[in-house]
Amino acid sequence: MGDFSIWIRDIFMSMGLGVEATRWAVLGAMIFIMILVAIVSYIIVHKVLAVGVRKFVQRTSVTWDDALFNDKLLSSVSHLVPPLLVYILMPWLLHGYELLHNVCNQVMLVYIVIVSVRVVNVLLSSIYLAISHTKNFEGHSLKGLMQMLKILVICVGLIIIISLLINKNPLIILSGLGASAAILMLVFKDSIVGLVAGIQLSANDMLKPGDWIEVPKHGVNGVVEDVSLTTVKVRNWDMTIVTVPPYSLVSESFQNWRGMQMSGGRRVKRSINIDVNSVRFISESDLSTFAQQEWYKGYSSPSQKVVNLHLFRYYIEQYLVNHAKVNKEMLMMVRQLQPTNYGVPIELYFFTATTQWVEYENIQAEVFDHLFAVAHDFGLRIFQSPSGLDFKSVEIENK
Repeated sequence: MGDFSIWIRDIFMSMGLGVEATRWAVLGAMIFIMILVAIVSYIIVHKVLAVGVRKFVQRTSVTWDDALFNDKLLSSVSHLVPPLLVYILMPWLLHGYELLHNVCNQVMLVYIVIVSVRVVNVLLSSIYLAISHTKNFEGHSLKGLMQMLKILVICVGLIIIISLLINKNPLIILSGLGASAAILMLVFKDSIVGLVAGIQLSANDMLKPGDWIEVPKHGVNGVVEDVSLTTVKVRNWDMTIVTVPPYSLVSESFQNWRGMQMSGGRRVKRSINIDVNSVRFISESDLSTFAQQEWYKGYSSPSQKVVNLHLFRYYIEQYLVNHAKVNKEMLMMVRQLQPTNYGVPIELYFFTATTQWVEYENIQAEVFDHLFAVAHDFGLRIFQSPSGLDFKSVEIENK
């Protein structure tokens, strides 16, 4: 390459330029060659090699390589090749220009580090996209881990850049950071706690995008949209967006409805209050009427006289067993609770065959609508506190 610079110098000398003018002309020619090499290499990599890789990836049968070798990654790699070639050619092209060579060498090394950090971060994002679409990792929140790795790459890049600018070993800078770690912990305490909490949420699979969570303290009741190292974004059912710091979810309790959604059934635990004064023995004529109905088959009375409330509970059990929208694989129970001032509570404990909210509410209402209507057939009254209409009826009767 020294012969090449001499050849360029001889050309300018033959043109009648002086020694000083020839020196500056050779320098300009070398800089022009470096720029030309950078432009040509970028065009070759970006327009030829990148396009070839993209077409090859699109023809493969797998899909993970489409996410890995995306346009952003190929573009970043295209920006890395030119400075590497220029850095390799620089000792020959700038031979004899030591000061300029040293300055350009430092600038080029810093630029290579910056572009390399960008390439690595884009590669991490591409790996995240490729992995998140696989069956083994689908639904898992790996975004926090990916962000942590990006931060580490950026920190390493900054340390290398500083070491290049001050011409010191990177290990010396790391040792200096170790001495000031206590100060950094105090200054960036919230950020560090957030990073650790975000990693815990992701590593322990405590929540992920798509989960329905409730955090009453922070006014959260909705679906998780995004989980990062510093924030958890939740869209509430009223369409408002709430951001919660991850460390508050780790340090405090929150309710995740994912288990319910995956189980295939949602629990109903509600009771109806029966007026104690309406509880009585059922007459033989009423029993004969009930005996003709399908649900009564298989009923066995615990005593000679049948209590209408006992028969009503048996009816509810048979009604739930034969209900098409009740999950038969999960616990189902009809029990009597401790009597109160509001009557005898009869609690229904069962699971619907769906987890969809609207359908769940409709099934629950359908069951209790039916029970409110059929309780009268057993001679039972549903208890409710007296209203103005009740007092008005008493006044009319007294008159």
